[in-house]
Amino acid sequence: METKQYPDMECDVVIAGCGVAGLYAALNLPTSTRVIMLSKGAVDECDSMLAQGGICVLPEGSDYDAFFEDTMHAGHYENRRESVDIMIRSSRSVINDLLAMGVDFERKADGSLDFTREGAHSRPRIAFHADITGKEITTKLLQAVRKLDNVQILEHVAMTDILTAERDDATVCTGVVAVAVDEDNSVRPADELANAAEGVHAGEPFKIHARHTLWATGGIGGVYDHSTNYPQLTGDACYIAQEHGIKMEHLDYVQIHPTGLFSPQPGRTFLISESCRGEGAILLNAAGERFTDELQPRDVVAAAIREQMKQDGTEHEWLSFAPVERDVILGHFANIRERCLEDGRDILCEPIPVVPTQHYFMGGVWVNCDSATSMPGLYAAGETCCNGVHGRNRLASNSLLESLVFARRAAARMRGDASIPVELAGSPVLDGHHRVAGDGTLSIDVLCERNGTVALDGGLEFGEAPVIVDSIAREASGAAREGEE
Repeated sequence: METKQYPDMECDVVIAGCGVAGLYAALNLPTSTRVIMLSKGAVDECDSMLAQGGICVLPEGSDYDAFFEDTMHAGHYENRRESVDIMIRSSRSVINDLLAMGVDFERKADGSLDFTREGAHSRPRIAFHADITGKEITTKLLQAVRKLDNVQILEHVAMTDILTAERDDATVCTGVVAVAVDEDNSVRPADELANAAEGVHAGEPFKIHARHTLWATGGIGGVYDHSTNYPQLTGDACYIAQEHGIKMEHLDYVQIHPTGLFSPQPGRTFLISESCRGEGAILLNAAGERFTDELQPRDVVAAAIREQMKQDGTEHEWLSFAPVERDVILGHFANIRERCLEDGRDILCEPIPVVPTQHYFMGGVWVNCDSATSMPGLYAAGETCCNGVHGRNRLASNSLLESLVFARRAAARMRGDASIPVELAGSPVLDGHHRVAGDGTLSIDVLCERNGTVALDGGLEFGEAPVIVDSIAREASGAAREGEE
């Protein structure tokens, strides 16, 4: 198949990546902003599509302390406190945005949002759509972006480098270098595509000149033999950052998910959502005995499984859904059940083999609280970057939320606004229908007004966090040290 060729282009903002971070950033730019988005593979081949469990939200203001502590504890208190605070207090407006864009979260009989719980969460605070929450969110955001005349999406186009210029004695980013790739070569890392390694079939490089550039290229799972990630996620932003001396942080912070579906076959590992354990599923060893607390942080549970595998001399352990209600399995975990049936196993009747597998990257390109990198003109959001929210280990279902919160902040700075003020905990009200109206210029404002889902009076309240963040962190850190002694 002949690879498509593109001429050099110009735009206001170029976004490398079409997951939730890239899509939400595009929606939070004015309709007058010319945006070009790149998808290394097909537009639906992003890890945002694969997220199963759900997305965290602050259910009410009184949960702030616990949500903050849960996130810090899971991250071994290596989190940036400011970033955690921003994420939590931005969560309600983000969820209202998603609801206004048509995302179909599960609801209770009274119409209010339903919440599930996952490992290391002290209470249910996770909004979800069956066991395909990421697909539901990403699909709705993609549908919205495709309605915008100011956004062009280029599929099967990979970023291989950035454009730079010298301004005011500083090196600034002025866009990207890209190449068209076929499906086979979309799994190759940026350096191979840029250097035309032997066997690489790609189009001629072309330039996209832009005032602002956003990296939203995902993580690094594609460099692992066994990962829950798409193989196109080869850490391209990190490679390019290294080449240009752009600051990076915590490149060794890689999360192993405890429960990937074991298969002797090579290829991407199917994830068994943590929400399964949150709803009661238990881990069993080769003798059929429960051997750990399934609701501990991911790194702790993964380590317990690995230790049990050594003791049993096996390649996997077992996850049993026996304690989970049948209706929950058939409703909440229908997609997981269907995938396991393909392997000849019915989670209604028998345990399934699970094994820890690479899942998430907590490190990456360093960014500040507005998603700006160390190079002017260049921003990063989502798994590509490290804003410090997750610390050394990500709390379950914080990934989608973190990606959306900081993508919106990147968009604000790219359009020239000041840092987005953060709501008081518990503001705005989660009414399940409306979003807070903006000034009418943003793409999301226009689309929501068209849909009738904009609230003219948002009633937002801004201010400091309702707790002393430094105090929480000190107390939690002290408790952690005591626990290690």
